[in-house]
Amino acid sequence: MTPGPDAVEVVRLLRERGETIATAESLTGGLLCAALVDVPGASDVVVGGLVAYATQVKTDVLGVDPDLVTVRGTVDPDVAVAMAASVHHLLGSDWGVSTTGVAGPGPSEGKSAGTVHVGIDGPGSREVSVPLALSGDRDEVRAATVAAALSHLVARLDPESRESHPSPSR
Repeated sequence: MTPGPDAVEVVRLLRERGETIATAESLTGGLLCAALVDVPGASDVVVGGLVAYATQVKTDVLGVDPDLVTVRGTVDPDVAVAMAASVHHLLGSDWGVSTTGVAGPGPSEGKSAGTVHVGIDGPGSREVSVPLALSGDRDEVRAATVAAALSHLVARLDPESRESHPSPSR
């Protein structure tokens, strides 16, 4: 596969900073980690990825608070943040990024298809959740989630790029 420009930029910036990254993915099922490892030299910065598709993996492996999941569901900004923070601690990376949401075609947990949260946790910065409202079929929502996650990572890794990459909010 040919890596996208934001994936190339994330790998370049991480290498330049001497930092590493790990992913925890639900709706993207490993696509985000795959986008990163498509970049030549990614082995210098990508520690690994965990696909936490089932709720039990989110709670038992990633340590997301089961009470949070019971009350608010898995498609939630705080769940995304917890997944990102946990994967970077579990795998020993500097950065963690996560995806959770509804790819469709129908709603899940009372949330409409295209409702997505990307969690980002890294050194010297507060954890953030990036809410997304995407449209399209399952493949389009999943691809757009990966693209948005990479774009927001570039913005976090390179503050000068924030003009072209909107700031994540929590």
